[in-house]
Amino acid sequence: MLGDVVGKPGRRALFVGLKKLVQKSKADLVIANGENAADGRGMLPTDVDELRQYGVDVITSGNHIWQKKEILPLLDSDERLLRPENYPRGVPGRGYCVLSVKGVSVAVCNLEGRRFLSSLRCPFKSGRELAGQLHRDTRCIIVDFHAEDPEEKEALGLYLDGAVSAVLGTHTHIQTADQRILPGGTGYITDIGMTGPIDSCIGMQVETAIRRNLTQMPLKLEVEDKRAVIRGVYLEIDVESGRSLALKPFNETSPV
Repeated sequence: MLGDVVGKPGRRALFVGLKKLVQKSKADLVIANGENAADGRGMLPTDVDELRQYGVDVITSGNHIWQKKEILPLLDSDERLLRPENYPRGVPGRGYCVLSVKGVSVAVCNLEGRRFLSSLRCPFKSGRELAGQLHRDTRCIIVDFHAEDPEEKEALGLYLDGAVSAVLGTHTHIQTADQRILPGGTGYITDIGMTGPIDSCIGMQVETAIRRNLTQMPLKLEVEDKRAVIRGVYLEIDVESGRSLALKPFNETSPV
């Protein structure tokens, strides 16, 4: 799974480096959070096409998925383009998909946190209900938990331990070093990081980010168009039990 893809630099890095990563890891499934793929906020249908061409099988998202109105019809028609499951009923799209990977059913789920974000339906209850529902089809369930607060992320991982294969945090763009397999067999990491420009502030122009903090003015952040890094995790799952066998972060610098 690849961390939040940020703008043109993130997409460019995948164009150059994703196939090599897949070959190196012998990956059977590639998931990426694409909610920042357009210009740092949102995703366009052309971005979805690009990520698929580069080898991404399932695209997850988060709070920025609603930034581009052009994506809304695709959320309803593309089963492998996800928005968080715990949004109110009736909004476009879906929060999970089940696909066959070499004859094995694998579910990918998307949830969004509530701390410092929107007052959505409870991700804990939604996650537990969805896991129970999906167990009829598969034990291999991967959750992208798009959330701000580390406590909320870790609490969800512990709450879903044994019910899903992995809870992989996204949203903060900073890769954490707390990856582990929880006692019930669920792989967990607070944040898998960002696929985007290296010399940046969470993918955005450094000077503007500093000025925002110094002045407290609502200055618009723009993507830093520089050489990018591909960050994420390799996940190995036992297909019979659904337990994670290995969870390893990676950090690959793109040559462009």
